[in-house]
Amino acid sequence: MKLIVGLGNPGLKYKNNRHNIGFLIADYFAKSNNIKFKSAKRYKWLEIDNTIIIKPKTFMNLSGSAVLSVLSQFQIDDILVLVDDIYLSIGNFRLRKTGGDGGHNGLKSIYNAIGNYDFKRMRIGIGLPDSNSLSNHVLSNFSKDENKILSEVLKLSKELLKEYINKDFDDVLNYYSKIKVSYSKKIEELRINSPQEEK
Repeated sequence: MKLIVGLGNPGLKYKNNRHNIGFLIADYFAKSNNIKFKSAKRYKWLEIDNTIIIKPKTFMNLSGSAVLSVLSQFQIDDILVLVDDIYLSIGNFRLRKTGGDGGHNGLKSIYNAIGNYDFKRMRIGIGLPDSNSLSNHVLSNFSKDENKILSEVLKLSKELLKEYINKDFDDVLNYYSKIKVSYSKKIEELRINSPQEEK
C-alpha cells in the first residue's frame, strides 16, 4: 500500500496559506474524484486504489506523529510527501526519490518520527519572501494573480498523483519530464499576462 502525505496546518485560519499547498493538492484531488476525507485522531484520510492519502491534524511541526500513526495501522510500502518549497517560484515543481529536509519543519518531523529520509517528495514552489519574515510569507495567502497559476499547479498535481497511484514514482518523473516544457510555457504566459500585485 502507498501513502501520500499532504503537509499543512489544520483549521480555517490556515486553509489557503502557502504553507498549506500539500493540503490544497490533497483536497483538489479528493474533490476531483468525488471522495470525502474521513477523520482519525491524528489525521484526515481517504483511500483510493490501494493508496492512503492523509492530511495531518497535528500541525506542520508535528506531522511525523500523524505519519507514524498511519504506519502503525496500515502496511505501507512507499511514501510520497507533498511539501511547499520557498526556493521554487510558484508554478514550479521538484520531484525527488529521496533527500534531506531542506530546513522544512514538516519533513524534519517525519524524519524524526520514522527515523529515515526514505520517502519520495513532491516539492511545490511557493516563492521566496520579499522581506526577511519567512514565517509571515509561508503563512500568507496566495495573491489573486498567483491563484491563476495555482489553478494550473493543482491540475498538474492531480495528474502526477494519478501516475503515482496507478503506476510508480518513476512514471511520475517520466510524465513530468514529457509535459514540463508545455506546462512551463503556460505558467510563463500566466506570469506575463498578470500585472504584478502589491502584497
